[in-house]
Amino acid sequence: MPASRPLGLILEDVIAADPERAALIIDGTVTTYAELAAAVRHCAAGLRAAGAVPGWRLPLVDDTSVLSAAVLIGATHAGAAATLMNPRLTTGELGVLVEAAEAAPIGVAGSRSADALRGVDGMSVLGAEELLGHDGAEEAPGHDGAEEPPAWVPAPSDEAVVLFTSGTTGTPKAVALTHGLLGPKVAAFAPAVEPVPSVSLMCVPFVHIGGMLGLLVQLAKGNTTVVQTRFDAGEWLALVAQHGVHTSFLVPTMLHRILDHPDFDSTNLGSLTSLTYGAAPASPELIRRAMASLPGVELTNTFGQTETMGSITALGPGDHAAERLASVGRPLPGVEVRVVDPTTGDAVPSGTVGELWVKSEGSVVPGAQAEGTGALAGWFRTGDMISADDEGYLYPAGRLTDTINRGGEKFAPSEVEAVVRTHPAIRDVAVVGVPDPEMGNRVGCAIVGREPVTGEELRDFCRGRIANFKMPERFLVLDEIPYNDFGKVDRNVLRARFAAVDR
Repeated sequence: MPASRPLGLILEDVIAADPERAALIIDGTVTTYAELAAAVRHCAAGLRAAGAVPGWRLPLVDDTSVLSAAVLIGATHAGAAATLMNPRLTTGELGVLVEAAEAAPIGVAGSRSADALRGVDGMSVLGAEELLGHDGAEEAPGHDGAEEPPAWVPAPSDEAVVLFTSGTTGTPKAVALTHGLLGPKVAAFAPAVEPVPSVSLMCVPFVHIGGMLGLLVQLAKGNTTVVQTRFDAGEWLALVAQHGVHTSFLVPTMLHRILDHPDFDSTNLGSLTSLTYGAAPASPELIRRAMASLPGVELTNTFGQTETMGSITALGPGDHAAERLASVGRPLPGVEVRVVDPTTGDAVPSGTVGELWVKSEGSVVPGAQAEGTGALAGWFRTGDMISADDEGYLYPAGRLTDTINRGGEKFAPSEVEAVVRTHPAIRDVAVVGVPDPEMGNRVGCAIVGREPVTGEELRDFCRGRIANFKMPERFLVLDEIPYNDFGKVDRNVLRARFAAVDR
């Protein structure tokens, strides 16, 4: 395992090697590693001057920016942990997160989010003007020219960053990543500064574990990150061509829109060498299409959660060639998994769907593991339903909380989605259990069509492909499936859409 640096010193090796490398490219503006390091110093001094102390959970509400990157790193100089909150939330929603995290009374926000955070009771807000200054002067605002105090030296158990779960099934939960976990995780992916920097394109939210961790890994490697703060397929294609992007992380809905975009065939994507996808299920049909359309690009599927600090499994390029496209791969080194009956905790046979339990000293965050001495002790219950084959490859089957119970028959929405999606008239689909007083759930199917198609035609198509009790019963035709910022189907919104039709 390569030696890890505390988060506050993550730029040091790159600064020593090549400080004028491009660290970030945002809206065409290049920020070098030297400039980013200066921004970190400014933010650290400004936060100290504002009263930041060790143990603070500091609300940070912004897209990926020089400010957010500098605060993420610089907050640790004062012993604080940046607590990342979605910049598209309202004041009320931010207030819920502030309370859930027991966050500090001072936060940082980008210009678009400052008013929303300022509306939270008792919250004072700092922005780029206060922390980065007007003229790029070497001394940060609030710094009187005295010798800067030494950076806080964190203990492994000290919090480095606080994230929130996606909240699609309830109120988001604060998840603290400690220095003892985050430092080694970054070091495992970035053992040394790259002699020649590569270029990545970051288009997933900064508040997502994949976005935040991916940015830190690229910075630790000394690579250049092109930032797209709000995903648009056409702009993504243009950015790849303009900046010679080598790699990017995508959720499947993004990949789908890129392949469907009218500029796809005419855009020069010759710089791309690899794409990683994850955060939501990807159909084998989509991945086969990507492999055919991008023959020189290696594809990797990753699977994990905020509580597992991102990836716990991976399906690499070789497994894509072997047509294991329905799988999310096998556990990464140091990760143990069990597939169990969620009620009894007993292991289920190979090929049978059960709940995924995970154990890993280097990945699962403190507090997520079950305590005690029983069969669950030390394991994290992911809430993901999954099956494993005899070779250890895992196959996702949806979330435990999304399970449809129709008259006592239980199944995952993904089983129905996988079949409906193969109909040539369907562009996208999402399935939920619609509450029903007689059956418990009815099967609700929301579709986005390439061309008109009726519910009865879809039912006829499904016959013989899935069991009768899984057949779609309720249909909604939508312009777009509701996805959250993490690329997952927002099933709460979808259930509300079905309920609105019944009123």
